[in-house]
Amino acid sequence: MRYHYKKPKNFVPMYGERHICSHPVYNTCTLFKIRDKGIAVIQQRFDRKTKSTWWGEVDPWLCNDLYLHPNFKKYFDERAHERIEGLYPTVTVRQMMWALKMKPMPKERWETVFDRKEI
Repeated sequence: MRYHYKKPKNFVPMYGERHICSHPVYNTCTLFKIRDKGIAVIQQRFDRKTKSTWWGEVDPWLCNDLYLHPNFKKYFDERAHERIEGLYPTVTVRQMMWALKMKPMPKERWETVFDRKEI
């Protein structure tokens, strides 16, 4: 049996901030920042009317669980960098959850993936 990450009933997002930038793949993301280093996390969205997808910020109910995970600091130290030309290193929320060994979210049919470590 496969277990998936479930949205909590009560949550107060405290970690991560919405960051607007001019990245070629997305316009907005969730930025986790410690001092001068940061890592941008994106999540894919779907519009049922137009049947189109886009990348944007992570669901607010997921941010605390990512940031407070015991392996987050190690992952952050390995992947985060200072901003280069206005952009931070980017990962998808699935890449981060996989690296932190968290339960995955249910995968939708319309989702695509990046087959590279760097986005």
